[in-house]
Amino acid sequence: MTINWGIERIGFYGGRSFIDIADLATLRKLDPLRMANLLISRKTVHFPWEDPVSFAVNAARPLLQALEPGQRRNINHLLVASESGLDFGKSLATWIHGHLDLPREIRLFEIKQACYGGTAALQTAIGLLARHGRPEAKALVVCTDIARPIPHSYAEPTQGGAAIALLVGADAEILEIEAGASGLHGYHVMDAFRPDPDQETGDADLSVLTYIDCLQKTFASYCASAVGPVDFRDYFSYLAFHTPFGGMVKGAHRTLMRRLYQAASADIEADFHRRLAPSLTYCREVGNIYSGTVFLALAGTIASAMPDRKSRIGLFSYGSGCSSEFYSGWASPQAETALALAGLPENLAGRQRLNMVDYERVLAANRRSRFGEREARIDPVELHDLYESAFAGRGVCVLQGIRHYEREYGDA
Repeated sequence: MTINWGIERIGFYGGRSFIDIADLATLRKLDPLRMANLLISRKTVHFPWEDPVSFAVNAARPLLQALEPGQRRNINHLLVASESGLDFGKSLATWIHGHLDLPREIRLFEIKQACYGGTAALQTAIGLLARHGRPEAKALVVCTDIARPIPHSYAEPTQGGAAIALLVGADAEILEIEAGASGLHGYHVMDAFRPDPDQETGDADLSVLTYIDCLQKTFASYCASAVGPVDFRDYFSYLAFHTPFGGMVKGAHRTLMRRLYQAASADIEADFHRRLAPSLTYCREVGNIYSGTVFLALAGTIASAMPDRKSRIGLFSYGSGCSSEFYSGWASPQAETALALAGLPENLAGRQRLNMVDYERVLAANRRSRFGEREARIDPVELHDLYESAFAGRGVCVLQGIRHYEREYGDA
């Protein structure tokens, strides 16, 4: 029996606050034209009582609570993708597992490969499920990241944070991954990296060039795989790319269309707005969320553009350093209904807008709960006004303190 594995459900947590990018541009005196080309409106900001574990729990817990007990017992793999880990040895997956109603007969581990990590985790989960071949078996993939903003740079407006949980199984209503339809490309390059707990750095121009190179090479590899030659313009109903910022996606699409077809500017623009612009729907509201961004782009496509028919979507996943993959899947006619259970619009609408004074306060306070802290009392008193308005009584998971490196969590 052939089993078509893929994404059954999505869970999402986009934080409890955001800043308006126009406000940040004014504060940092950034060029308005360059800011407009980013194609981003807002970005999520996390607090000192939030970290990759709390984000992940808040994304996964509602998804799991909606399942029947038998379905939860069939989850035998928990894979966490992140470049925001909290330990050089202990996986984020163990902390996250401790706050979810999942069986102990389970495989737990973490994958790190920059923003490609989410796709790596999804493909690994499908491989593990296919190995056992039980149609009732399921895996939970959680992508969770928070940014270390680089103030006074053009990277700062794009650096967001969120978590996305993917329930992977045989009832793939959101996206059925096409078996064998994948193209790969990777090599060593120092385009973007995190050399210490508080810094994201690299060469922005090199990162853009590497992203474009990997899109071209992975698509060529995709065509050379079992799929065979395909017409990029006609083969995919929609496209969802890893989205550091919308302008980067648009530029990469333009380059590929020119190199494949010598397409005119008007034709490229029309194709972008028809097949790729829908994927920016949520990405432009939260910024780059790293390992989960390609799935947030997929969610935007399904929410904004899905017709009432089975549709092939081409996905491009890129992680700095670099690893990349072009693959595809089928979204079912029920995809939009299944996605609606995640409540993405409601989650984003429930965030609190921060002014620039509060934003700077939060950035300063966030240092106390960083990677490597041995002891920390996460006291919301100094940000009491923001805690009360955005967190108190909301029932979301928060970091309460760190004792001898052990992170303690509870509900707000």
